[in-house]
Amino acid sequence: MNAKYLGNTTASILAGLLIFASAGVGAAESLSGSKGHVRFPVYSPPGTTGGCAKSYRDYIAARSHSAYAMTPFNWTTEYTICGASLNAPSQQAAEERALKTCEAGRKKWKVTTAGACSVAASK
Repeated sequence: MNAKYLGNTTASILAGLLIFASAGVGAAESLSGSKGHVRFPVYSPPGTTGGCAKSYRDYIAARSHSAYAMTPFNWTTEYTICGASLNAPSQQAAEERALKTCEAGRKKWKVTTAGACSVAASK
């Protein structure tokens, strides 16, 4: 009689563990909706023009390794420049590509910024 209940209990426990394990695996596959590792806050003042706010939204929506780089925001400077890398093979590759994109923007638009490009967030 005890063996009958023991078998059912064991099966139920194993089924529960399988459900929790498979839920963890599914969450690890997609990074979509995650801000990832945030190094400093990303801020786009209301009324700004350009694609930095859209690039950041695209970064958050990206499903794979991605990075977002920008110059620091400061109220005394008028401009921030950004760069993003979406769905790269690795987090490190995404960070390198985002920094290169941001630096290319600094060279193209020779404006005063609060500092050099750095990675604001990556996943």
